[in-house]
Amino acid sequence: MWTCVGCGKRPDGAFILLRQTIAKRMRAKLLEIKETLYRMCHLPVPEQGRWLGQVLRGYFAYHAVPTNSRRTTAFAFHVVRHWRRALMRRSQKAHVPWRRMKPIAARWIPSARIRHPWSQQRFLVKHSRWEPSALAAHARICPGGRGVTRVPTGMAP
Repeated sequence: MWTCVGCGKRPDGAFILLRQTIAKRMRAKLLEIKETLYRMCHLPVPEQGRWLGQVLRGYFAYHAVPTNSRRTTAFAFHVVRHWRRALMRRSQKAHVPWRRMKPIAARWIPSARIRHPWSQQRFLVKHSRWEPSALAAHARICPGGRGVTRVPTGMAP
């Protein structure tokens, strides 16, 4: 879900709505991931990494829109932070420094980049204005009762 932060301008000066993930929902999802990581801390790191990668790919598929890059980057960082803490809870001696965690995260966690185009580009692709039928008005559509052209249907009235 989104919260509309306000109006803004793109670099070319066009009007945009600034969209960001609702902070309450982002915190709820992070808490859910944290609890799941603590429950599955006995599993091997590759299995945890595959699961986390799948979760983040799904999250980014929905939330990685233009003007939301700061929240998606923060979400990915906090997921890695929770994963590191879950790995450190495996034993009393299991300290995982960041220099060791970064390659693990780079292997399994997808990058937090924008995956959706600007809405104007997406609209132009789906509803091209250069179609031949887009130039002509619809035939035989009249909102009023007068002047309605009846089209023969082959059935008696």
